[in-house]
Amino acid sequence: MNENFDPLLSSVQNDKVKQWASLLDKKNRDRSGQFLIEGVHLVLEALHGQAQVLTIVYDTERGIPAELVVERETNDSPATLGLEWVQASRQVMSKCTGTDTPPPVFAILSKLSADQSALFRKGGLVVVLDGVRDPGNAGTIIRSADAVGADAVILGKGCVDLYNPKTVRSTMGSIFHLPIIEADLKELLPQAKAKGMKLVGTSLQAKHTCYGYDWTQGTWLLMGSESEGLSQSVRELMDEAVIIPMTGQAESLNVAMAATVLLYESLRQRRFS
Repeated sequence: MNENFDPLLSSVQNDKVKQWASLLDKKNRDRSGQFLIEGVHLVLEALHGQAQVLTIVYDTERGIPAELVVERETNDSPATLGLEWVQASRQVMSKCTGTDTPPPVFAILSKLSADQSALFRKGGLVVVLDGVRDPGNAGTIIRSADAVGADAVILGKGCVDLYNPKTVRSTMGSIFHLPIIEADLKELLPQAKAKGMKLVGTSLQAKHTCYGYDWTQGTWLLMGSESEGLSQSVRELMDEAVIIPMTGQAESLNVAMAATVLLYESLRQRRFS
């Protein structure tokens, strides 16, 4: 295929361009069941993952990035079947990504489907976010969960939208590597307890540190909002609380850093002890 034959969109008034740009708003993502990703790395991760990529749009002045040229010529995975390639003006690229200096490429994807059977694996590790509203924190936690081989991540009601562009960017592609489920924790947490999963969170009043907990058992790690921590309803369901010891003068760790510390202690116990 030759990029010269790809359709060219140069006007921000084009209906398709308006539709793509509308995906910057959650209500339009929800209505269409689609979302937008930016940059060569995320597009490659989507193509290599289980995502359904619908359209790839590239800057006509810069052409198709070299990594994607190779992908276009050699990749015969289901992700590329029926894939549409479009070239666009710099103005269109900027309009759709909401940036003054747009990336060389973006893509339109169908929202991901997550396998909920991953939640209740024997001895599994699941990260549960309760009211985490900062997209950078949510994305970083997803990335850390992926790094340690967690089974899944759950975003409870009140969390930032998984498909917020900043959240997606912060995952650095991990959004395509493990199941991520948006759910009502009031319904899901009791199910986890009934299936023998331990619900563990952090607390300044905890009687022992995160290093004293047995992370080799099936565990759902509960992480609360940046300002308020875990909600009362979630705390009431918690089986055990741990504290991250600090010997310096820092008052606390932010939620993404705290989650990463706990996840890596889990990895240490599960794989390196």
